[in-house]
Amino acid sequence: MGLHIEFRHLRSIKAIHEAGGLARAADILNITQSALSHQIKGLEDQAGVELFARRSRPLRLSAAGMKLLRLAERILPEIEALEAELEGMIAGRSGRLHIAIECHACFEWLFPVLESFRRAWPDVDIDIRPGLAFGALPALQREDVDLVITSDPEQLDQIDFTPLFDYEPVFVASAQHRLAAKPHIEAEDFRGETLITYPVERARLDVFTQLLTPAKVEPRAIRQVELTAVILLLVASNRGVSVLPDWVLREIRVNSDYVTRRLTATGLTRRLYAATRAEDTAKPFMAHVLRLARTEPVKLQRG
Repeated sequence: MGLHIEFRHLRSIKAIHEAGGLARAADILNITQSALSHQIKGLEDQAGVELFARRSRPLRLSAAGMKLLRLAERILPEIEALEAELEGMIAGRSGRLHIAIECHACFEWLFPVLESFRRAWPDVDIDIRPGLAFGALPALQREDVDLVITSDPEQLDQIDFTPLFDYEPVFVASAQHRLAAKPHIEAEDFRGETLITYPVERARLDVFTQLLTPAKVEPRAIRQVELTAVILLLVASNRGVSVLPDWVLREIRVNSDYVTRRLTATGLTRRLYAATRAEDTAKPFMAHVLRLARTEPVKLQRG
């Protein structure tokens, strides 16, 4: 004879234990006292043991009853979480995910993220705006966008900053370049160089915010280029040097046309965050895209 335990049995055992008696437990469970008593009796008959010490006031669980209570405490929260998740999926299968990016190079890892996301959430409307032409965080507060990728978290009311991953801005030059012999690169090394950057303001470029601006160093020239592939082409033909995040440089680490070097002896570390409105952070589709955004770039970093 098998023991047929149902979720309602586990809920009943827990309720009686917490309420200390049948009458109050029946109220909590929204059933009659006789129905509850009948349910427990049926379970005891199946198990062949008493679940409660009958003469105790308040009603106390027997050793066998305690075993069932432990089971209830383990299983019921998982069932509740699953129910909530399924409800959320039904309610939240459709939605809007408009993203603003404050880092130009983020396109490199964001597209694979959104490709995976799109397959799981076909009814969510996806859009990307380079968040450089407007204030991305104020746009998030105004609900013009739903997610901002940024490396500059701020204390903002009702906005969550979820850490995504750490990355290293890395110096890249042609293998023929005069700086190729150096073990690492300092701010001073940029004085005589043409620095090739993305076409964004200095406040959004790690090489300036983390290195050159604090050291008051100005490169000889700055050349702005839209595409990573073109930056690397120019660097390989010794038209200038660049600083790019490590996830962009995975392809060329083993390429003998280039050298990659740390900035400063210890290297620089930056952290990327996803900013979302607090009410949206836990939505199932938002939780999913944040999970993808934490794992995909790390695959690229490891090459």
